[in-house]
Formats: sequence, C-alpha cells, structure tokens
Amino acid sequence: MSASSAASPSSSHDASGGGGSSEKSSVILKVGMVGDSQIGKTSLMVRYVEGSFNEDYIQTLGVNFMEKTISIRNTEITFSIWDLGGQREFVNMLPLVCNDAVAILFMFDLTRKSTLNSIKEWYRQARGFNKTAIPFLVGTKYDHYATLPREEQDEITKQATRFSKAMKAPLIFCSTSHAINVQKIFKVLLAKAFDLKCTIPEIKGGGEPLLIYLDV
Repeated sequence: MSASSAASPSSSHDASGGGGSSEKSSVILKVGMVGDSQIGKTSLMVRYVEGSFNEDYIQTLGVNFMEKTISIRNTEITFSIWDLGGQREFVNMLPLVCNDAVAILFMFDLTRKSTLNSIKEWYRQARGFNKTAIPFLVGTKYDHYATLPREEQDEITKQATRFSKAMKAPLIFCSTSHAINVQKIFKVLLAKAFDLKCTIPEIKGGGEPLLIYLDV
C-alpha cells in the first residue's frame, strides 16, 4: 500500500555545518488508535513519543494527539498519532481519528477478553470512515498477561490470531511499562506504509510476546 493518499509530503532546506545546505524531504503519517477505555492507548503513545511511562491512569476525554519525528536517510518522517477515548460517548469523534490515517491501531488489553471482543465493533465503525488504512491488532499489558494461567493465555492468543487473520492485520503483543515491542509497532507500520522490507524477526509463540506481520 502506498502512503501517498494519507501522508503529507513537503521539503525543506536544512542548514548544515560549514554554511552548506542540503534539501530534506518530509512526510507526515497519521496513525489512529482505537479501543475500549483503560487498555493503555495513551500510555503507548506517550511511551513511544516521550519514552516515559506513568503508572497513574488518566482518562482520555475525547481525542489526544501527539507527534514524533524520525529521520531516515534524507527524509524526516513525522508520526501524527491520534488517540480516541474508549468511552462510547466519544465514538462520534471517530472520524477525527480515522479520516486520512495511514494506519489504525485496534488495541485491546491482553488480560481482559471483553476488550478483545469489542474489536469487531471498533473495526466495523472505523472502516466506515477509512477503508484503506493499514489495520494493526495490538494487545497491551503483556507483562500482566504473562502471569495468567497458560489456558487463559492460549485462549486469548487463539482468539486474537483469528481476529488478526480476519482483519488481515499484523498482530503485536506489547507492554508499555516494560517497553516491549513499542518501537517495533511503528517500525513495522513504517515498512507497511511504504512497502519496505522489514528485518524485524517475527515471534509466533514460545512464551514470548507475539509479533506477526508477514503474509497478512
């Protein structure tokens, strides 16, 4: 998939040492984040953008927005991340988050199966506003999930795998508090957006956080 329809390219002149200048191109990638409340959407965004984690829960009222710019070769790429509060009264703001997004992270709490069950409805509604965004299925709080009985882990993993296949979405388990797979979500997203080769090894089980993104 090309990111051109949902990205905003531009160029600028970056002054370098010695009085010379080199032209840099820049692109903005809009990323939406949706899912039930208290699953860690805002925490993931803050961890990725600022590298910090706050144990205290702060409810998102409406939409949160943050940006992070990275440089790859001669291109500056800005992730414009839009985080929708999970309460149902904010669903009318879903177009703000989904319209023109290159990718949408459909997020759930690995320790609360109800939040995974909700993904079907979130997916249906989000697709109503954006049918071309790359879907990602992201399970949060892997550190807590790892303490669950094996049977519960297997049940959640099987259901999440079924959902991701139906959505044709990469499936990634992460932990914001332990910084597990947070950076990798956006590296895979970047590769998918620009159809680039991604060298991050897949993880399909074996007691490690899932990271499945090839052939989806």
